[in-house]
Amino acid sequence: MLTPSDFTLSSFCPNRVCPLGAHVDHQHGLITGFAIDRGITFHYSPSETFRLESLNFPGTMKFSLSHVPPRRGNWGDYLRGAVRSLSARYSLKECVTGVFEGSLPVGGLSSSAALIISFLTALCRVNGLTLSPRELIGVAFEAETEYVGVQVGILDQSCEVYSRKNRLLFLDTRDETYDLIPKPKKMPPFEIAVFFSGIERSLTGSAFNVRVDELKAAAYALKGWSGMEYGSFSETRLRDVPVEVYREYRDRLPENWRKRADHYYSEFDRVQKGVEAWRAGDLKEFGELIFESGASSISQYETGSDELKRIYDLMRETPGIYGGRFSGAGFKGCCMALVDPAAKEEIAERITAGYVKTFPHLKENFSVRFCQTADGAMHKNEESASKNGRQ
Repeated sequence: MLTPSDFTLSSFCPNRVCPLGAHVDHQHGLITGFAIDRGITFHYSPSETFRLESLNFPGTMKFSLSHVPPRRGNWGDYLRGAVRSLSARYSLKECVTGVFEGSLPVGGLSSSAALIISFLTALCRVNGLTLSPRELIGVAFEAETEYVGVQVGILDQSCEVYSRKNRLLFLDTRDETYDLIPKPKKMPPFEIAVFFSGIERSLTGSAFNVRVDELKAAAYALKGWSGMEYGSFSETRLRDVPVEVYREYRDRLPENWRKRADHYYSEFDRVQKGVEAWRAGDLKEFGELIFESGASSISQYETGSDELKRIYDLMRETPGIYGGRFSGAGFKGCCMALVDPAAKEEIAERITAGYVKTFPHLKENFSVRFCQTADGAMHKNEESASKNGRQ
């Protein structure tokens, strides 16, 4: 079994939370995000073949550059996909041997993207490659969508690469333009609470891809009814459909498609309002929009296990929480919230007591963690390299 102390090199990628912009990045919508000060560290050294282990998952992943095997249905798929995507762009000569160490439970914080990015950073370093932030995001995105087969957008990768401490990432996923908006001086202090349900989840085994297809189907139908030009189904996104067209033809959509579209357009509006509230330092309004986003995810997007819905209800009832929602896809995993640091102990006690009362069998698995906003991998690893004498 490999251990972190076996290696002198390391790369880090933070986890992320998305306050507003849930379930819209794969439709080229607008999103917001923070990187947090917890994530995945890859401890490694150069080697002739890949030998990869994790302190959080079982199994050793062994393969070579000359033979990257087909998808196996385990956590190694993300790494094999990363090798395939990077080697399609660059000639790789060095492999790595190493072990991954995650500082938080898995589920809802985009651990898959963090795993890929921490690995890619190391692989680039030993091969003397320098990827632009946008290229790093693209390679990680391709690994997860084309090899692993999950129809994600670029929200996760972008938050984990671009983010800066005490700044809100505001990203247009259609053209990948973004802004890092500083926390206003007059905004009250806050921390990010993460409530882990105790149930991990995998997007490949969830209804995630079905929801994406429902949104695309709604877009395709709206284009057809309105006489808009349309191409292939795979390239169709709701961002292509003006809100006026949606309003005129939405009642023709099957109920499920209509609900998914309702969430998309209302979330698009919430992101814009949320960004303005953030710029104004209005944390109360920003938080209420996060709560509204969570409600829409339940009623319109129809995600959320019973466990996550219970956490959401408890958050709405708990003083000191500005706003909260499911974190990630909403299939098991965790919830996130922006909270008043002065109320942390009371929040943790109240949410824990209410959750364990409903799900006593999850008492040992449920947990609460408090985090800070943090720099993304682009900035964190540049800082680490500089400290090691590398410019």
